[in-house]
Amino acid sequence: MGYVLSGIVCAGLAVVGVFVLFAIVAYNKLVGLREKTRTAWAQIDVMLKRRYDLIPNLVETVRGYASHEKETLERVIQARNAAVTATSQGAAAVSAAEGQLSGALRQLFAVAEAYPNLKADSGFLQLQSELANTENAIAGERQSYNTSVREYNTSIMSFPSNLIAGPFGFATQTFFEVQDQAQRDAPKVQF
Repeated sequence: MGYVLSGIVCAGLAVVGVFVLFAIVAYNKLVGLREKTRTAWAQIDVMLKRRYDLIPNLVETVRGYASHEKETLERVIQARNAAVTATSQGAAAVSAAEGQLSGALRQLFAVAEAYPNLKADSGFLQLQSELANTENAIAGERQSYNTSVREYNTSIMSFPSNLIAGPFGFATQTFFEVQDQAQRDAPKVQF
């Protein structure tokens, strides 16, 4: 009888040990995925900061050539300021603010098209090129972030790691999605 009882106790301890081991592995995996997502967001934040830093210089360059386009210039600055503020409010707020900023920048570049001297200005061309490179970097970082969010959210919602995620406060993250319909539409090429 003692051997049976000892066998049951050993089996029970083995089951508890396996569960504890699973919990540790699942928790560590969730922590790793959460940190990967946070790191990806930090990279987006770095690129957005660079973008926000370029915009005032771009506006000032345009202002020198097109001072009567005050409304467009102010709209760009307001959209930039709203986007800077949104960075502390999460991916959904940033996505919406970035859509507004992208629309305002499109208007700014449309204004620049009307001024041949501005389009030929080396400072403007350099800023425009830097902004385009930054936009490409943001797109790449956004893709990386969204991949991390997908992996993290999938892990949180999948059985059996969802048994660990809930009690330990792991919450799903929001994707960084394009909010501006003009950015979703394919560009129209005309010859």
